[in-house]
Amino acid sequence: MIAKLLCAAWVAAVLGLAADQATLDRGQKEERTVCLPCHSLRLIHSQRLSRATWSKELDKMGGWGIKYTDREALLEFLVANYGDDKPAVPDGMSLDGTKKK
Repeated sequence: MIAKLLCAAWVAAVLGLAADQATLDRGQKEERTVCLPCHSLRLIHSQRLSRATWSKELDKMGGWGIKYTDREALLEFLVANYGDDKPAVPDGMSLDGTKKK
């Protein structure tokens, strides 16, 4: 019984840490707005950075004049999709982040 309760508590904690889809959608929109004017999707999507390193990158870009409307959502999007726990990008990606034909 206690094991089931602990397991349920662990699942609830893990789900609580994951960003919700609305946040990820806002983050993707922020990526298009603030990142793509200067960077290709390939450059962004090929990175595999920790939360702390993504945050430092966003701070650096902010220091260069980027104005975020939803920095936290962008950070959640980047970590969820391009965190250091994600597999490396396969060879053969085009500049826009899609597979080459």
